Parts: sequence; C-alpha cells; structure tokens
Amino acid sequence: MNGPPTTLRRAACARCLRPQATCLCALARPTAHHTEVLVLQHPHEQRQAKNSVALLRLSLAHCEVCVGERFAPEALQALLHRPGRHARLLYPDVPAAPAPPAAMGHAAGAPLRLVVIDATWRKSLRMLLEHPALAALPRLTLDAPAPTRYRTIRAARRADQVSTLEATVQALAMLEGPPFDGAPLLDAFGRFVDGVAARQRPQAATGRA
Repeated sequence: MNGPPTTLRRAACARCLRPQATCLCALARPTAHHTEVLVLQHPHEQRQAKNSVALLRLSLAHCEVCVGERFAPEALQALLHRPGRHARLLYPDVPAAPAPPAAMGHAAGAPLRLVVIDATWRKSLRMLLEHPALAALPRLTLDAPAPTRYRTIRAARRADQVSTLEATVQALAMLEGPPFDGAPLLDAFGRFVDGVAARQRPQAATGRA
C-alpha cells in the first residue's frame, strides 16, 4: 500500500537561497562601499520572488539582512548601534512619522551604518511607529529618486517609491560621492526585473479566458 504523498521541494541555491531555476548568483555585481548597510526585512518580503534584497546582499560586502516584524528593544539597539558607527535611517520625512530634529556631533566623514526598511509602505510605517529606537534615528531622505524599473513587476502606492535595492544604491551614492559606482548593480537589477517580467508573461497568458 502506498504511503501519503510527499511534497517535492525545489532545490535551492545555497548562496542566494533562491530556487535553482531563479538563482541570482550570476547577476551579483561586487560593489565597493564603505558604509555599512543594515536591512530590516519584513518576513513577507523574504518570501517574495520579486524582492530585490537578495541581489543587494550578494553584491554588497558590508550588508546585513535581519528578518523580522517586531524586534526586542535590546536586540534592536544592538543592530542599530555598532561601535564607531553612526546610524542613519533611509526613510522620508512624512507627517505620520516626522523625522527627529537634526542630530549634533556627527563628524563629516565618520563611518556610517545605513538602516533600510524592506517592506511595503504600510508595513514599513508600522515598523517605524512600533520601534521608538528606529524612529529616533537621524534620517536620510532621497529628495528626487531616480525613475524606477520596478513598476514593470510590482505596483507602488506612491509615485516616489522605488525598490529597496535602487533606494540603497542611490543613498550610498549620496553618502560616498563619486568613489561609489552603483551603475553595474543597477544594470544587474534591470536584468533581474526583465527576467521576472518574462516569467510572469506566460502565467498571465495561461490565466486568460
């Protein structure tokens, strides 16, 4: 007698953790940078095939990704504040979560730790409001984000919304100036978007009546 059916799991790449069929390793572009990057990733985003953080993590040597929706205060403090580093949060100054007053004592050229929230707009705002230590960080705002290619595969509620990868690359360019070259990584991201869009088209065609 046959036993219960078993669920076949797709083999995953040990490096990028994606299914072998959608492995990102060939797209990774090692990108020199000095600013540490901490990505606080909502658990829902970790499961999204369209998410850009996996490619970002593969390409940036100093990039830490921590998955969670709610963090214990002590654990969050340890993540945000590393010895010798000044933390800054990449997030717009919005009425629902206004930026704190400009902090004093950050010397120009001092090592930085850039904190990025990877979540939908609604979920990122909730994470910010529920974590006072996060909301208290000095902000870095992208005044005029470059046009995004992300809309090809993912809808956005705000006109200025871009992918986490694009926002982080633009922020690093602001912080580090000309020595930082994010163009190869943005080009790789464009090819990632094209690949996802190509896989979506057959699914859309199959779903039509």
